[in-house]
Amino acid sequence: MVKVHLWSGLRRFTDGGEVVQVQADTVGQMLDGLVAAHPGLGPVIAAGVSVSIDGVLTASRFAAVSEANEIYLIQRIKGG
Repeated sequence: MVKVHLWSGLRRFTDGGEVVQVQADTVGQMLDGLVAAHPGLGPVIAAGVSVSIDGVLTASRFAAVSEANEIYLIQRIKGG
């Protein structure tokens, strides 16, 4: 199980949970697991989020994750 830290705007979809756990070996599995466990997260994740693993942003759904990682789901910054 990996622990995923959520930004405050997402906590309403997880009954206020700041950290949620899902079974996953990759970022893609983690995102899919989050949506399966908390369907309200689906539209937000589909719209695009950033994932930080041990302080490094990744855009790859194939990036490995493990229990040892510090993982944050971060709101994607938009602008121009």
